[in-house]
Amino acid sequence: MEEERPMTQAETKSGIFSWYFKVSILKRIVFATIAGAVLGIVLANMPTATAAAYAANVKFFGDLFIRLLQMIVVPVILFSVIGGVSALNPAKLGRIGGRLVALYLITTFIAVALAVGAALIFQPGVGLNIMGAEGVAGKANTAPALATVLLNLVPQNPFNAIVQGQLLPILFFAICFGIGLSLIRSSTDGEIRKAADAVYYFCTGAAEATYKIVWGIMQYAPIGIFFLISSLFGVQGPKVVGSMMYVIVITFGVIIIHFVVVYGGLLRMAGLSPLVALKGAREALITAFVTRSSSATLPITIRVMKENLGVKPEVISFSAPLGATVNMDGAAVYLGVTTMFIANAIGAPLTIDQMFMVALLGTLGAIGSAGVPGAGVIMLLMVLEGIGMKIEDGSAVAAAYALMFAIDAILDMGRTFLNVAGDVAITSHVAKKEGALDISKWEGVQA
Repeated sequence: MEEERPMTQAETKSGIFSWYFKVSILKRIVFATIAGAVLGIVLANMPTATAAAYAANVKFFGDLFIRLLQMIVVPVILFSVIGGVSALNPAKLGRIGGRLVALYLITTFIAVALAVGAALIFQPGVGLNIMGAEGVAGKANTAPALATVLLNLVPQNPFNAIVQGQLLPILFFAICFGIGLSLIRSSTDGEIRKAADAVYYFCTGAAEATYKIVWGIMQYAPIGIFFLISSLFGVQGPKVVGSMMYVIVITFGVIIIHFVVVYGGLLRMAGLSPLVALKGAREALITAFVTRSSSATLPITIRVMKENLGVKPEVISFSAPLGATVNMDGAAVYLGVTTMFIANAIGAPLTIDQMFMVALLGTLGAIGSAGVPGAGVIMLLMVLEGIGMKIEDGSAVAAAYALMFAIDAILDMGRTFLNVAGDVAITSHVAKKEGALDISKWEGVQA
């Protein structure tokens, strides 16, 4: 008897639900969002008891979506961060690697700081007063003291942290484990190196498996989003639409500022023209915007940096994969703005300590974010938990978080564009400083 195996993505398109899978996930989510909003607006114009009864009856479907995301967030963080960090070869770091890593971290922190600052000025979400099934109890989350949060980053027992789903200690342990694994992968002892490679390939394989699970969860996303949005609109009314558009405008505004000021400044500091960089990298930037995946764009990014911008292979071979793994400035912007939106939307504006933690966790979360479409909403769970806003069934935080799925595809285009632009700008800057750049490719640029 032939052993049964899971259906592939292609095979699911020829079964009983082929009509569903033949439509792209983006179109399904957009349709579900619009349909849910329309139904919610209809309910909002009915007696209050009608909307409340509807929300109570369909609560299961929205809660199931949140549960599925909660299920996968720990494996995604654990395996993707270990795999990404351990892929770095300490022997190759040296001066070039040190500069690259420093610039990637600094620009990511600047990105999330700009996002928090912009959100602090423009206050997205203020006045929404979103209430979940738990009502005011959903707002009662209070952030622990900063010193406590920093101390709690270090798990007393990493396995206990994994079991309890403590995301920040898991992230810290994953980074430490990845560094240790990276070091022994460079060991001169063949047996140790072989064992380390086995662990590395297991983690990278497990990470890829979690991405497939995320793909499966996202197939249910339109259903969960439909019920979450319709319930939210029914209870809150259509006022949330303007707030979501406001989030998009603020996010793209910060992306443009970061692109022009930070990346443009880095290129000019190295005597390079931002316009030449934009022209030479436009193919990769357009691909990033459309595919919403830094990883999928990586081959094109490497080619344009080599052929159009004259970056030498010894820099590209290290910088491009590293950038696709840890340089996630777009994700940092997203995490900063959306966290502030959710806090304001539930009527619990952030304190100064919480804002600092958002900047810190946004940087760490962006580094741990996988370079695949939709990874940002997974990392948003970690940042929210870090400032005392746990996503629980029926809570106001969960209701506000659900809104992010309605606009995530739009935000994802912008943040992926910024991620790849950062890879190009930082690599070009470092290559010029290290004499590993063919300056003839940069027409009319003074050295």
